[in-house]
Amino acid sequence: MLDSYEINNHTVAIIPIKQDESKIIEEDTILFVRKNTTDIINDSCKYFGSSFLGRREGTKALMGVSYKAPIIIEETKSIIFFPTSSPRFDNCTWISLNHIHDYLRDKGNSLVHFKNGEMLELDISYGSLENQVLRATRLESILRHRKI
Repeated sequence: MLDSYEINNHTVAIIPIKQDESKIIEEDTILFVRKNTTDIINDSCKYFGSSFLGRREGTKALMGVSYKAPIIIEETKSIIFFPTSSPRFDNCTWISLNHIHDYLRDKGNSLVHFKNGEMLELDISYGSLENQVLRATRLESILRHRKI
């Protein structure tokens, strides 16, 4: 069990296990961290020179989205994550946009299929997941066009 973790290009998802314990899915490994998902996101934003609040405000300025907003963890590598619920809730999972292969409906829930073959069932509707993916994709597009 790790005490800290910084999100990187290999991070696929950050899943809450307990109030202050998270499971990290990377491309080729699974790790456990003694922090909640939002603290891992915040620590990673700070590692790359900002904060969760700063990144959220950035998303709001770029897209006008403030609720369940996707955030840019690191802009030069286009590391973008989105929450599956409000980050204020203990059950908030964070998903890397870059690692999604596909997603589909699964009996009222959603199933995310990642590029590394991992599957993750989420207790959210397909419509909600699709909205989050589309928001994150829009953020990625805005970021890409600003780099040109």
